[in-house]
Amino acid sequence: MKVKHRAVLGQLGDVDIRLLRVFKAVVDCGGMASAELELNIAMSTISRHIKDLETRVGLVLCRRGRAGFALTPEGQQLYEATQRLLAATEGFRGSLHDIHQRLGGDLHVAVFEKTASNPAAHIPQALALLRERAPQVQLHLHVNGIAVIERGVMDGQFQLGIVPEHRRSDSLDYTPLFDENMLLYAGAGHPWFTAPPARADWRALRQQPLAALGYHSQNMELTHQRRLQRAATASDQEGVALLILSGHYLGFLPEHYAQGFVADGRLRAINPALLRYTCGYSAIVRRSPEALRVTHAFLDCLRELHPMAP
Repeated sequence: MKVKHRAVLGQLGDVDIRLLRVFKAVVDCGGMASAELELNIAMSTISRHIKDLETRVGLVLCRRGRAGFALTPEGQQLYEATQRLLAATEGFRGSLHDIHQRLGGDLHVAVFEKTASNPAAHIPQALALLRERAPQVQLHLHVNGIAVIERGVMDGQFQLGIVPEHRRSDSLDYTPLFDENMLLYAGAGHPWFTAPPARADWRALRQQPLAALGYHSQNMELTHQRRLQRAATASDQEGVALLILSGHYLGFLPEHYAQGFVADGRLRAINPALLRYTCGYSAIVRRSPEALRVTHAFLDCLRELHPMAP
């Protein structure tokens, strides 16, 4: 489909905001068919809205057909700009609630993966407490990796994030909440699963292929500090677990997350008194502009329920 190029939109109107919301929903859902339920409108109407948006901005935003849905490079750029715009509009709505001294509006919270089973993480209780104190707040919970959460908080896409600390940014404020124990595991089929060495220490571990996280984290820092052999990497803890379960790699996992695999006889912790490290989790909010009242309200809930929080 050819789109006649025209000047970029000047002042945005309600129609443009509505079309951008549809566009974002389509991208988030991975296609128009999947967005039908989310938007509660027919796919033909969604298709027309996307075409109208392409006409208004003078760009081809996506490819759709038998090969499936895919953004063009221009569509990807517009999607990222749309995320920032809609986050700003929601922030404006929240500011109005602040002006009226009401706890309302939207609150987007992003949480690092695999925290629900951590007994030290009282996030569900904090969400319940916020619901009691501010029932008008519309909660939106996101699960992402560290980099996505940090960038989202800085950009205003998320009002608050909960992440394992690895390095601090001057753009963010940190409130320590709880710890997570990371133990070394071997999967069934690995030699260390049935017969770990008498001295299963850091030196012995250097000779073993390790499955590790592939992004900057405490896990990556540990492998460099201990000079461990990163034989395979994964984008998240689930990926590390799959690699360990293959029986060809050792790797570190959250103790609470691995418990089910251990109970099933599929994983075994190796010398947990020594081969371990601790991740400290913190709530993060951006320093500027000042966080909204609803963000501070949820941060207060988190502080009350986590004894280590200042």
